[in-house]
Amino acid sequence: MALQLHLQNNLLLLILVIISAAGPRTSESARIFTIVNNCKETLWPAVTPGDNFNGGGFVLKPGQSKVFTAPVGWVGRIWARTGCNFDKNGNGSCQTGACGSSLKCTASGKAPASLAEFTLAALDFYDVSLVDGFNVPVVVTPINGKGNCSIAGCDSDLRSSCPDELAVKANGKIIACRSACDVFNADEYCCRGVYGNPVTCKATFYSSKFKQACPKAYSYAYDDPTSIFTCSGTDYVISFCSSRNQTVCTYHNNQLHCSGSRGLNSLITSWLIIMLVAFSMLS
Repeated sequence: MALQLHLQNNLLLLILVIISAAGPRTSESARIFTIVNNCKETLWPAVTPGDNFNGGGFVLKPGQSKVFTAPVGWVGRIWARTGCNFDKNGNGSCQTGACGSSLKCTASGKAPASLAEFTLAALDFYDVSLVDGFNVPVVVTPINGKGNCSIAGCDSDLRSSCPDELAVKANGKIIACRSACDVFNADEYCCRGVYGNPVTCKATFYSSKFKQACPKAYSYAYDDPTSIFTCSGTDYVISFCSSRNQTVCTYHNNQLHCSGSRGLNSLITSWLIIMLVAFSMLS
């Protein structure tokens, strides 16, 4: 009887420890950003402000990734530059997304560029914007967060369906798709003047084409309801040229966490069930 009571007490203690470990994940002081290049071409990702991201610019060959940590309070954007050529001093030029002539970005990129935008707080806000046009597909996947935490972004390649009047070409190939505002500079497309509010600024023919291809990305300035997402205590994987359904992973506290997987909480639940069954057998 004493042995049975001892086993019961130990099982109860272990269950309480595991329940405590599996409790709600609170907002932490930093977010881990994993930036992945799944494109067939080399990219030069850019970040502003870039103090926590290798000074704001770096190179990623196909299949490569880099990991960074940004503090809560960071408000910034991440995008890809294409067709770049930098010398050993980090000076050069890019076909799309250029931020001046430096590898390290200290200013916003030149349109057109697909933008991943973040506001990190107790509750993070994030989105992918095509308001300034499109150059490569980009998807933002939050991992291990609490809240809405939807996958944002555009995994369609709009270059293949870009209207001729918006197309940016190099050597006969479409390398980017400009926004209608950038091309026509009209209030209707730029959501300014009498169109400078969500009541009068509506989707246009061009923004609707973007939205149809990329329903989880901003297609024009007031495209908020289906385009901006919230999540707390999460890490982010920013993947270029990836499917929204593709599994992506990040390391947090020396553990691998992946999207779409059962993860640690499911494992803990399984252990709880096993121990509760064992406890009932000892009763």
